[in-house]
Amino acid sequence: METKRYIQLEEELGAHNYKPLDVVLSHGEGVWVWDVEGNKYLDCLAAYSAVNQGHCHPVIMRTMIEQASKLTLTSRAFRNDQLGLFYEELCELTNSHKVLPMNSGAEAVETVIKAVRKWGYKVKGVPENKAEVIVCDGNFHGRTITIIGFSSENQYRDGFGPFAPGFKLIPYGDIEALESAITSNTVAFMVEPIQGEAGVVIPPSGYLKDAKSVCEKHDIVLILDEIQTGLGRTGKLLAEEHDGIEADVTVIGKALSGGFYPISAVLSNKAVLGVFIPGDHGSTFGGNPLACAVARTALNVLIEENMIDNAMKMGTYFLSQLKEINSPYIKETRGKGLMIGVELLPEAGGARPFCERLMALGLLCKETHENVIRFAPPLVITKKEIDWALARIKTVLLE
Repeated sequence: METKRYIQLEEELGAHNYKPLDVVLSHGEGVWVWDVEGNKYLDCLAAYSAVNQGHCHPVIMRTMIEQASKLTLTSRAFRNDQLGLFYEELCELTNSHKVLPMNSGAEAVETVIKAVRKWGYKVKGVPENKAEVIVCDGNFHGRTITIIGFSSENQYRDGFGPFAPGFKLIPYGDIEALESAITSNTVAFMVEPIQGEAGVVIPPSGYLKDAKSVCEKHDIVLILDEIQTGLGRTGKLLAEEHDGIEADVTVIGKALSGGFYPISAVLSNKAVLGVFIPGDHGSTFGGNPLACAVARTALNVLIEENMIDNAMKMGTYFLSQLKEINSPYIKETRGKGLMIGVELLPEAGGARPFCERLMALGLLCKETHENVIRFAPPLVITKKEIDWALARIKTVLLE
């Protein structure tokens, strides 16, 4: 079937809540993907960092096939032989005390909100139904009703109210604003180490360390949303390591399965997740043996194959080369590890046409916040492949 027909089926039968580039992909390997007509592309988006380990990693695939032939789902009504091992390995790797597995990033964020509210009432002593969570302008933590209710993006909210109360917005990267926003009812501060959907926005150096100090001073929970920044993307296992801190609660997802199966997790100290008792929260698929087995292997290959170190080295090189492009369209190039954004000037006419032109040259990336081109390839990318991409990026940005 031709590309045009695939696109026609999507447009006619699917909800129009996405605006993808008009390429129809059929298979992938490493950093490369192929469309239904056999054209080859270098993937510089990595499914929004869900395939950090590269497309169809053979070791993860083998685990998925083996586990799928044995046991896929039990629900949490019973125990399975993968869940405890997943907990043990993940806690050891991240220095966490408790884990709660879910399926998607948004589910994990909803889980955190429930947990910190209950912690606030049962442990901190906040009056019932008065708990406040501080979040930042430009945040993106998911698309559920609760989460979009505290978004600062008008489109995410338009037509979907009423929204849940209990959230307070402050400027991103502003420690004084955080300190000023805290009240006796504040239970948590939730923040992304780097705001990916906002356009790869990086806070001032030391921001997370200062935020940790403020949270400790006022006895509130620091929540880091590392769904995009975590698991090697920035050149560290978790982006918090750049500031030398450990959050009270960390949310991970996406690359936790290497792109093979939906799984996310809330990593916590004992105090916060310790407030849950049987019946407080759950998920039929959360913690299923197939997801846990796949995640265990996905984490293992990240470490064993030195993908995190590679992300740091290749990201430093990629960013330095992008910064040397003297294009009249570029306002700023920024990033950390292999999470990079090229912000274009308004007169460039938006990032979408540049992404479409790059697609025609065999490189796939995606615009974010209208004027930013995001480059986030799988962490297995090589210098030779980056040079291949740079040649095409330079061509497009200098046209």
